[in-house]
Amino acid sequence: MKDLSGKTAFVTGGASGIGLSMARAFGTAGMNVMLADINEEDLAAAVTELNERQVKAAGVRCDVAERQSVERAAKETVDRFGKVHVVCNNAGVGAGGPIDAVKPGDWDWTIAVNLMGVVYGMEAFLPHIRAHGEGGHYVNTASMAGMISVPGMEPYTASKYAVVGMSEGWAGQLAAENIGVSVLCPGFVKTRIYESSRARQDKFGQAADERDPEQADFAKQLVLGGIDPDRVGARVVESILANELYIFTHPDMAPLFEERAKNIKAAFERASESPALQGLDYKTPSAISMLD
Repeated sequence: MKDLSGKTAFVTGGASGIGLSMARAFGTAGMNVMLADINEEDLAAAVTELNERQVKAAGVRCDVAERQSVERAAKETVDRFGKVHVVCNNAGVGAGGPIDAVKPGDWDWTIAVNLMGVVYGMEAFLPHIRAHGEGGHYVNTASMAGMISVPGMEPYTASKYAVVGMSEGWAGQLAAENIGVSVLCPGFVKTRIYESSRARQDKFGQAADERDPEQADFAKQLVLGGIDPDRVGARVVESILANELYIFTHPDMAPLFEERAKNIKAAFERASESPALQGLDYKTPSAISMLD
């Protein structure tokens, strides 16, 4: 997409943090914005803020862990603004802990929101974007935890690795239809992710953070010391206009990924020298390609 003015964006987790920052940036670019969030009080305040900034904005309560809720939000967005061009599957939660302490509900909650919430957003809005034929763009929020693994955050990391992989595949599928897909991988951003359990749905049970209190506070301080979320919103607009697949906001974290890539490359080299594989004449079909 080369021009956002007059078009409409939909943002989950839009009442605060990165979601609201994207909404502000979209409004500055002249877009209409539909905010979606599970917290109705925060949602109302966010819509009021955007309206005071002269942004044409509305809000809809949406639980991204429920397919029908996302589908209703998509319909309400089209009913309100006529068309949708940019969809930001941004709502996310954080859970983790020692391997023997993470509860089943923590896994279910994290996967339902961070992974399936993205799936539902992609699927619910695709028919609407296709219908107007003007092209569009998805932004799926992952994390640097979708590029590098942090011990003790396995549910979160699993969900974010999945968002990266799915977005790569969808980008290849939808490119021919002039529908872009980006995956947002920020590092530490000053948001309320450390208290995401405030909106935890009852069906997932009570949050059970078994981390050491000092470690939990350290993680909180890392988040609170992160970059201003409005920087992220501005970066997202840049990336949509440039049709970038990967959106990074912390370039100083590149060496962490490079270390992982180096280790993976070394593992392939060890496989090439493996006695167990010597004499193997199998060749992977050349038709297999990445992001094609």
